[in-house]
Amino acid sequence: MHAIDWFEIPARDIDRAQRFYERLLGATLRRESMGPEKTLAVFPYAEPGVGGCLMSGPGMAPAATPAAAGTLVYLNAAPSLDAALGRLEGAGGRLVTPKVTLPDGMGVFAHIEDSEGNRVGLHAPA
Repeated sequence: MHAIDWFEIPARDIDRAQRFYERLLGATLRRESMGPEKTLAVFPYAEPGVGGCLMSGPGMAPAATPAAAGTLVYLNAAPSLDAALGRLEGAGGRLVTPKVTLPDGMGVFAHIEDSEGNRVGLHAPA
């Protein structure tokens, strides 16, 4: 059992958001439709497992300004957070919280603002 089953990151421009995350994470997202009005770009994940997507359509807009508090989703930036952060600005994002090393070998994390204005966490083992 997982605490999270699925997540959705809202996108104003699904093409721009998909390009951003594919470049940032070095992974290909799978495009799908959910009815006639919503489009998804699904992050790769092993099934069964926790998955998520970018989603655009009615009611799926990022907050007007990135929240400094509130819910925060962490994406897997393995094998290297440094490599992902090195691609961040070129992909169209912004660093919000620089890399932090967690205690007891729990890895490293950083917070970013994506191409759509969402605040997202990145985590990697080292």
